[in-house]
Amino acid sequence: MRVDDFDFELPNERIALRPAKPRDAARMLVVRPSERTVFSDMGVRDLPMLLEPGDALVFNDTKVIPAQLEGRRLRGDVSAGISVTLHMRCAPDQWRAFARPAKKLQIDDVVEFERAGARLSARVAEKSEAGEILLCFEAAGPDLDTAIASVGHVPLPPYIAQKRAEDAQDKQDYQTIFAAKDGAVAAPTAGLHFTPQLLEALEERGIEQHIVTLHVGAGTFLPVKADDTDDHKMHAEWGEVSEKTAAALRQVKARGNRVVSVGTTSLRILESAAQADGSIQPFADETSIFITPGYEFKAIDALMTNFHLPRSTLFMLVSALSGLDTMRAAYAHAIANEYRFYSYGDSSLLFPAKRSETDRDV
Repeated sequence: MRVDDFDFELPNERIALRPAKPRDAARMLVVRPSERTVFSDMGVRDLPMLLEPGDALVFNDTKVIPAQLEGRRLRGDVSAGISVTLHMRCAPDQWRAFARPAKKLQIDDVVEFERAGARLSARVAEKSEAGEILLCFEAAGPDLDTAIASVGHVPLPPYIAQKRAEDAQDKQDYQTIFAAKDGAVAAPTAGLHFTPQLLEALEERGIEQHIVTLHVGAGTFLPVKADDTDDHKMHAEWGEVSEKTAAALRQVKARGNRVVSVGTTSLRILESAAQADGSIQPFADETSIFITPGYEFKAIDALMTNFHLPRSTLFMLVSALSGLDTMRAAYAHAIANEYRFYSYGDSSLLFPAKRSETDRDV
């Protein structure tokens, strides 16, 4: 499909720079493509009554690390500023990263990172034409984790960072209450809407809660530069679906209830773990799954997610689920009704279109 098919105009003022307070006070647009009333303006706190007892919500427990590093490239007596965003750990002492500016970097260049008196050194071990580099650090394992925490800072999405600087509040706001496993460079933002009070209400309703892991990489921020979706390359991310979670979700499906993914990150790892017959199996590996209209969903029955960027792989994903025409209309409705967009914005609850409806978009 043409990437232009996923473009739309978004007024700048619709981009949220801070989350709703409290978190579950955010609005939520419910999209039911196959029903007479397609759009319903509701709130996140309405979620328990929108689901049935025995349905299951699946959350991502990845934890955002301070993956944005500022430093200087050293080569002989010459040095130059460089900014690095880590996006995937490859070894105890190695991370793949995106660098700016990357053109002047060479293999074996030394990069010194420093912040508030803390220092960390790395060597450029590999470099790709697209600006991705492999850094080999002087520290490894837990020592490297501690060093990165000292010199790094939270990598706010570009559409927020361009408007204001990161502050102490972001360290709390840009982390879900499920965050447990270090490794993400971006928050699984659908999970940001949940509070202990909302989780209690879901439990009282009989909604199951299960956990998966997908360490969100910096590739989630990259624009789609190709003209055709077939030419876009997804960056790999590491994720896991445990045996316990897989077995529980198979039971949910077997009794006719729904698996509802909280966020596109949970959805991607669940779909990566799903077999051809739809059964969800244990999974612990990298995934570069790219979901566009025409994809046949096997693991999930609905998706709770924020509002995404124009021309993004995530807008392509929601269009694959609910239909491109429906999602273009849904986003137009959200803009007209002043919903707040992106990481700190409002939410949506998306149900799938009939296959015949999504096929018309392909």
